[in-house]
Amino acid sequence: MAIKNFKAATIKQEKKVSDKILVSKYMTTKLITFKPEQSVLEVMELLIKNKISGGPVVNDKNELLGIISEGDCMKQIAESGYYNLPMNHVKVEDHMVKNVDTINTGMSIFEVASLFYTSKRKRFPVLENGALVGQISRRDILKAALALKDI
Repeated sequence: MAIKNFKAATIKQEKKVSDKILVSKYMTTKLITFKPEQSVLEVMELLIKNKISGGPVVNDKNELLGIISEGDCMKQIAESGYYNLPMNHVKVEDHMVKNVDTINTGMSIFEVASLFYTSKRKRFPVLENGALVGQISRRDILKAALALKDI
């Protein structure tokens, strides 16, 4: 009569569940990114065309320099109107947010949900070894929660 080791099966199952709650499983990896030298007008066109509200700003090594959002563009529009200045030569690097909170691929969606709740941010860039590898949004966390409801 063979005795089955249920403890080993439980450990394997726990590992599978923990793998399913990692940021790396739910983050977006095909990102629309921007360069610091791009014009804000070009960013606005890309935001509208791609139906996104913002995106990471990276250098040629894919290192995160900041984030530019619809809100940053709105601020530029308001300032341009107030000071009667053309927007043709306004660059991303002058209006992006440079102090950006980031996360890593090994964090759980529960940790990130808490960060979203406490920080009021809409997205977090995901870094691995200093390079941008993805981004996770509030919507990605909602999708993850729905995917996990049956586990």
